[in-house]
Amino acid sequence: MTAHPPVAAPRPRGRSRRAVTSFAAVSVLVSGAALTGCAEQRDSDVYTVMNSSTDETYHRWDAEAMARCGKRLGVTIEQQSVPAAQVMTKALRMASSKSLPDIVQFDASEMPTFADAGGLVDLRTLGLTTEDVPEGIVGFGSYKGTYYGAARSVNTLALFYNKDVLDEAGVQVPTTWDELRETAKKLTQGKRYGLALSAGGAEDGVFQFTPFMWSNGGDETDLDSPQVVGALDYWKALLQDGSLSKSTVNWTQADVNDQFMAGNAAMMINGPWQVETLNTKKSLNWEIAQIPVPETGAESVGPLGGAVLTVPNTGDAERERTAGRIVGCLAGEKEQLTYALNSWMVPANEKAAAKWRAEVPELDALADQVAAARSRTAKLGAGWSGVSLALQSAFQSALTGQSSEAALKRAQQRATSGN
Repeated sequence: MTAHPPVAAPRPRGRSRRAVTSFAAVSVLVSGAALTGCAEQRDSDVYTVMNSSTDETYHRWDAEAMARCGKRLGVTIEQQSVPAAQVMTKALRMASSKSLPDIVQFDASEMPTFADAGGLVDLRTLGLTTEDVPEGIVGFGSYKGTYYGAARSVNTLALFYNKDVLDEAGVQVPTTWDELRETAKKLTQGKRYGLALSAGGAEDGVFQFTPFMWSNGGDETDLDSPQVVGALDYWKALLQDGSLSKSTVNWTQADVNDQFMAGNAAMMINGPWQVETLNTKKSLNWEIAQIPVPETGAESVGPLGGAVLTVPNTGDAERERTAGRIVGCLAGEKEQLTYALNSWMVPANEKAAAKWRAEVPELDALADQVAAARSRTAKLGAGWSGVSLALQSAFQSALTGQSSEAALKRAQQRATSGN
């Protein structure tokens, strides 16, 4: 069953191939920028939000939400959008010139790096509450126990499958690794692979590896553990079976979606940001399920993705308090639901999420996956960037011939030493 557009039709929007910013570089720049104090005179009733909504549709949705919140709060809210990969570098330049915007929407994986350098304000001190936000999503916007980022919506990964192909082959939707491997082999015919996923040398590949690593009991703090090795061995087994394309090591998540839509893959691992693109092909009868787990009864633990609204530490307490009220409005239940229905993401607020499930029941499995999802930076904070780079290198080595054990041993060494 093809999902129906619930509110508006967003343009295709995949996750960016975001470069990982050096933690050391950010610490030096932000700490040296002496964030307190404002170098420029600002209009007392005009507040700026910097985000990555460069897509025309997303930019419009955000502008409409900011207009509603501005009217409610009696201020003017202006939007400044830059490409996602440039948000951190732009924020750094503005910090050094003491011209930071009132609110910055960071990718949640980047937020801890800026927070660690003292660049953000604790949102709870500005009056924001997390009462209706699940613990995992609170952690998604937190660093070292401090709540710096409010999410409007979150996303994660799921198993997308071509229902017509599975029905024709007479197979059920797989729920375990053994079933997934068997099903993928059976569905691999001619130019069609049984499964498509991203193992490319960028954050996309790491994002897609985490549900296999975490569901197998692996941990980003111990990359060469048997559990992490087992997860990478599973990827290797799918590749050796011929169920994955050898191009997997080069594909982004957008490439994976292209292969699925073209009929070159019967199943794929991907996220809700692909839904609108999928719906442009009316003949494609797709559905979703939770990502299979190592054994029956195990929990499918995926990664939380998305962005968080933060208030930079500018030293102007009055403006920071108003900025906090703006974040509270944009991340409130009503605005979350509107944004989530537009973007196909899952609301961060539990009450909004319940209404969202009723609106798009065909994506219910995604909401279940989100409920057990984890933040990539929950354990390592700003240290995640080093682990990500190490894992990216390990994928390339292991999937092109090296043993998983050797590749991950080297990855652990790199993550520990920073080299």
